[in-house]
Amino acid sequence: MGHQVIIFDFSLIRGLWETRVKKSKERQKKEEERLEKSSLEKLNSLGREWNFILECRKRGIPQAKYLRNGFVDTNEKILDTYGKTPQIQKRRALSDEADKERNKFIFRLSGEQWMEFPDSLKEQTYLKEWHVCNTLIQTIPAYIASFQDLTVLELSKNQINHLPVEIGCLKNLKVLNVSFNNLKSVPPELGDCENLEKLDLSGNMEITELPFEV
Repeated sequence: MGHQVIIFDFSLIRGLWETRVKKSKERQKKEEERLEKSSLEKLNSLGREWNFILECRKRGIPQAKYLRNGFVDTNEKILDTYGKTPQIQKRRALSDEADKERNKFIFRLSGEQWMEFPDSLKEQTYLKEWHVCNTLIQTIPAYIASFQDLTVLELSKNQINHLPVEIGCLKNLKVLNVSFNNLKSVPPELGDCENLEKLDLSGNMEITELPFEV
């Protein structure tokens, strides 16, 4: 009886081994990518939280509002609740301050309880604008000539029945609105307002013509 010779196909064995090694490396690579992605996401999350904390600090938001049980609450509503950034608040404050400063030079009066201008007005010759409407005032005082800085006279919807000749002294006047009053004529002296850009006489039904000087 002869001996049996066992022949191994090493190429087949090597192929199986290489396949197993390849799959193992692929699994290892995927795991590394997963861990790397997880770490990156954690870093991004920490970055977002840190930026959120910085923004809260800028706005003066109490820590108790965004830090709860050791975790950062990044809800954007927290920022909305506490308004705008200090820079915007600063710009708004500057704007409000500018408006307040501007209002120092504006005289406002309205309401049917007024039948004449208040006596204190004659002392405020620094004013640049008068805004008077919906009153029962009939006469513009002659002392208006002292208001050399006036640029705007808004006197609509009153009971004014004539314009004083002194109005011609207002060399810086740019806007004159005397619409819806009881005017019957316009004084020629209005033509001396050399910087006048806008004149509104509408609603004064008895005015039929303007003087040549105007």
